Amino acid sequence: MNCCFATSAYAAGEASEAQASASVHAQAAMSHGDVRKVDAAAGKLTIKHGPMENLGKDAMTMVFKVKDPAMLSQVKPCDTIDLIADEVAGALTVVKLAKRLRAWREGVSERSYRLADERQG
Repeated sequence: MNCCFATSAYAAGEASEAQASASVHAQAAMSHGDVRKVDAAAGKLTIKHGPMENLGKDAMTMVFKVKDPAMLSQVKPCDTIDLIADEVAGALTVVKLAKRLRAWREGVSERSYRLADERQG
């Protein structure tokens, strides 16, 4: 019985190590950027992004395919996002995307941000 428990505990330990490793990899692959253009017809986003260590890319503006077309309806130009991009079938592809809340800049009121958002869309 102790043998089975030890094996189960060992397997659980390996699983949690694998999850932790995946989480660290995802954090290392996470980048941030601003959406410049949404091209729903082509299934692409133009993003001005920070460094992408997993792809060996410096900060720049690039066009990406999206893994799931539903991602395109989640964002609009000027949105700030967190993203994970990878090479999928030879194309740079956004595989995970999350819209970031805007940080309030010093001297700019929350009302100003809301009015700007309303004008955008």
